[in-house]
Order: sequence, then C-alpha cells, then structure tokens
Amino acid sequence: MSSSIGLSPELVRYLADVNPPEHPVLARCRAETQSLPQAQMQISPEQGAFMQSIARMIGARRAFEVGVFTGYSALAVALAMKETQGPGARLLACDVSEEWTAKAQIYWREAGVDGMIDLTIQPAIETLDQRLAAREAGAYDFGFIDADKTGYDAYYERGLKLLRKGGVMLFDNMLWSGRVADPGDKSADTVALRALAAKAKADDRVHAAVTAIGDGVLMVVKR
Repeated sequence: MSSSIGLSPELVRYLADVNPPEHPVLARCRAETQSLPQAQMQISPEQGAFMQSIARMIGARRAFEVGVFTGYSALAVALAMKETQGPGARLLACDVSEEWTAKAQIYWREAGVDGMIDLTIQPAIETLDQRLAAREAGAYDFGFIDADKTGYDAYYERGLKLLRKGGVMLFDNMLWSGRVADPGDKSADTVALRALAAKAKADDRVHAAVTAIGDGVLMVVKR
C-alpha cells in the first residue's frame, strides 16, 4: 500500500484508523492501482486526506492538477470540493496519458464527480498557458503538481499566476525517496527538485514549507 516516507507498517495502519475513512471509490482506486507495476506513482491515503483538508480549509471551488495517473488525487479533491462547495466546483486535470486517465474516469464516474472534472490530454504547459490566455489568472484556489520533475519550475510559475491570493499549491515527491539529501545525486530530476525547494524558500511571492507527508510535499501559499 502507498504510504508516507519512513513510516512503519504499524504507523500506516494507525493512520488508517485515526484518519477519516476513505470514500469507497477512493479505496478501490488505491487498492486496484497497487497491483500495477507503476503503483509507486500513486499518492498515499494520508496524503489524500491532507489534500482534502486543505481544500476544505481554503474553501476551494476551482482547482487544477498536473499529473493525473489513475485519478486518486483528483478524486480526493473533487469529493472534498463537492461536499463543501457543491457540484458546481471545477477541477482542471492535465495529463498526457489516455491509458491511465481512462482508468481515472471510471472512478470519477462511479463517485459522481466526473461532471466536475475537465480532463485535458496534452502537455500541461500548453493547457496552463491556454487558461492564462483565457484570462483565468487569479481564478484558482488550489493546485496539485505530480508530474515530470524537470517541469516543476515551469508548473510553479504558471500555477502561481493561476492562483488567487491565499490560494495553495502542492508539489509531490519533494523528498524523492531521500535522494534530494544525497549530495552525490546529480540526476536531472533530483537537481530540479532541490532547485524548486530553494526557489520557493526565497520567493517573496509565497509562503512555502516542505512536509514529510507522502514522498515529501512542498506547500506554497500565494501572498
């Protein structure tokens, strides 16, 4: 089962006991995805619960996501927005894989949130630029980025433009299974993640913090 970095199986089970129960479709999405060779790409259930709490706290009505995979994170956020804002809330989902997002759409339909999610199959940079060109800057409350790590800086800049003041954007895999703390790791992905963490820390446009939830989540709040 997906779990946050460094947690023992006992702590994973404890978190499952003390956190709110997963929606049945969320639970099935997570369980079925675990059978796939790419299962490590899925977020942990405690990370999903954290994202739902953030969406509720800020009253998110419009959200965007870069990197959908089998749809767990988008489903978690959409369910939270539907509960607090009603079915008129919208989530822009960006991905390049028709194969994975076809699976995601099955879960979204079963959970009754498919009408809230606008799925675009093309490079996310193109989608975000199109939304900015459509004068949607400052129109989004929440964003989640979990895609190609070398693209994170570009998503960061476009995401900040899309967010309203006080909006929140999360970046996944910021601890990269511990590789970001290994000075000998000079791979492109690791370097990109270190660079984004340093940039966000020094960026006076945001308040930023990196947490150890999941594989490390950078949370930026737009000032």
